[in-house]
Amino acid sequence: MMHQLPEGGRAQPTLEDVARAAGVSRATVSRVVNGGTLVSPDTVLVVSEAIEALGYKPNRAARALVTNKAQAVAVVVTETDDRVFSDPFFPQAYHGALHAFRGMEVQVLLAMAQPGETPGQMTRYLHSGHVDGAIIVSHHGPEVARRLVSSRQPVVFVGDPEVPGLAFVDLDQHAAAIAATRHLLARGARRIATITGPQDMRAGVQRLEGFVDAMADAGLAPAAVVNGDFTVRGGEDAAHELLATAPDVDAVFVASDLMALGAVRTLQAAGRRVPDDVAVVGFDDSSAALQSAPRLTTMTNPASELTRRAAEMLKQLLDGAPSPEPVILPSRLVVRDSA
Repeated sequence: MMHQLPEGGRAQPTLEDVARAAGVSRATVSRVVNGGTLVSPDTVLVVSEAIEALGYKPNRAARALVTNKAQAVAVVVTETDDRVFSDPFFPQAYHGALHAFRGMEVQVLLAMAQPGETPGQMTRYLHSGHVDGAIIVSHHGPEVARRLVSSRQPVVFVGDPEVPGLAFVDLDQHAAAIAATRHLLARGARRIATITGPQDMRAGVQRLEGFVDAMADAGLAPAAVVNGDFTVRGGEDAAHELLATAPDVDAVFVASDLMALGAVRTLQAAGRRVPDDVAVVGFDDSSAALQSAPRLTTMTNPASELTRRAAEMLKQLLDGAPSPEPVILPSRLVVRDSA
């Protein structure tokens, strides 16, 4: 029989309150709360009824000491604060991770590792005990992945980490760039240039390779290749360089919508009509594509779905499963006014 519940209705019942109400020891309540197996079903029932009646909520910090689990995962983004909060990709990516862990007693933290921080700093954080696992988004180069490959820390990358043995989810970047370039070719464009993403990122490299391959298949050389940084300002600067390098350009494949937004502004300021004089295709199908005038033709890059899939893979790793096979999602062309 359950003992009398404590009077007074405390706002935050303690483990001792539950033990007293259930007529068991504090250690027994702790074992029930933390999923211990050395407790009889009848005792589990009595303790569970006391927990429900009191409205007891386990203390995360105390629970972590017992279970050696932090009950938290991190979405790690290696970008500056202003880029994280201005690029629509990152809020969508974080939302995907939140959705995957909805209904679970797991905190989903956003951790921004600034460019310039050493890979050692990031890996020390991941091994600090503050989080049980991580989803790493927008990483620059394979060094962090190399440090983590022999680690037992559950980590999933969004984007190919370029290191075998690590779980990751990615878009088929190469095929997407080919599709974008072929769309411009189908419109009759022949002097086609590209504004690339950062070349220390696998996505930037693969989008450039897809563009070059599609041009080669058409028997054409790129009108120009100008490096960008996935920002509006980067797109503006790259478009200025592009007009100086290839003034007769008639189409541009831009490796992100934010850069394409900046490039369109620069082209128009230089007296080039989009798409009549210069057609433009972006990448991401983000809110920036709709803010542009004209609205951007673009390739999809489902940030929320990428991190949701990554989170599902992370759950498997947290459950002790072996590293799952990589997941590669397709991209599709969304035709609007700029091409």
